[in-house]
Amino acid sequence: MQELHDDAHFMHDGPMKRVGVAIVGASGYAGAELVRLLAGHPNVDITALYARNRADAPMGGEFPHLTPLGLRLVDGTPEPGSVDVAFLALPHGASAELAVRLAEGGTTVVDIGSDLRLRDPDAYPEWYGFEHPEPDALVDAVYGLTEHARDRLRGARLIANPGCYPTASLLALIPFARASLLDGHVVVDAKSGVSGAGRGAGGDFLYTELEGGTKPYGIPRHRHTPEIAQGLAATGAEVELTFVPHLVPQVRGIVATCYLTLAEELDDEALRQVLNEAYRDEPFVHPVDAPPSSKLASGSNHAFVFAARTGPRRAVVVGVIDNLGKGAAGQAVQNMNVALGLPETAGLGAVGLYP
Repeated sequence: MQELHDDAHFMHDGPMKRVGVAIVGASGYAGAELVRLLAGHPNVDITALYARNRADAPMGGEFPHLTPLGLRLVDGTPEPGSVDVAFLALPHGASAELAVRLAEGGTTVVDIGSDLRLRDPDAYPEWYGFEHPEPDALVDAVYGLTEHARDRLRGARLIANPGCYPTASLLALIPFARASLLDGHVVVDAKSGVSGAGRGAGGDFLYTELEGGTKPYGIPRHRHTPEIAQGLAATGAEVELTFVPHLVPQVRGIVATCYLTLAEELDDEALRQVLNEAYRDEPFVHPVDAPPSSKLASGSNHAFVFAARTGPRRAVVVGVIDNLGKGAAGQAVQNMNVALGLPETAGLGAVGLYP
């Protein structure tokens, strides 16, 4: 497979070119969030919304809050070269071949699904249950944890949008991994709102099953475990990882509470300085001085990180995001902006909804 990078192909000396965008899988929660964000993007025209078996159905019929946009759904998938950018919000195993075909035809592809996230094709049968159809694409695709991938994202044609749990976890952990401060075992205890399971989730995700309770799941092998481990290993860190996700009775939001053993003893000020140095100039990642609630990020692309000492060479680091924002659609738009040379914050100016 050819190297799918080029120069930032929408930057010119004159006015910025309009970007035609298609969303494949627009009938899901991530697809709807993309529509909401892109409708307010100053450089984007939404040219097509694809959803299986919903030809000519109004988008407002799927998501009434989007009725004012007057958009309609189409069946099928875009043809290579027919659109500048394609966001793929499809189930596991459904996007890899389409992503490669579109990228080779000149389209910038941001895959919000899982098909391009893991570098090792042998991990897909083990963790996702299918043989990967495009193993070369796993080498070419840029893992788009934007704050830690900008150099590779610029001009990229094939972008793997990180998972929601890995985004919250890695934003909290990577600064400590890069500072060689992780020693031994890392435990990530994460809580998510149920929208992360998608619209097709089964009875375990009904409000009647979740209200009034918190439920661990995916034990002992949740498929986001190798993605978090891969992100830490990319820094050179050698750690054991335990990852346990939980469902909580809320619609949006993730809190990833990470328990660390440190290579050296640090006080609270030193721990927070690690985060401050990593994210001082970032528009979307904010170190805070008190443990954050997931509600701070609701409806936005913002993330909040916090660190505190819990004992000699022990610390807790917390990452908070909206799973549909920074954990999916928001980060996808941010990655598109960087890849095309657009202002990174374009279309992402909203702060969280609170209370």
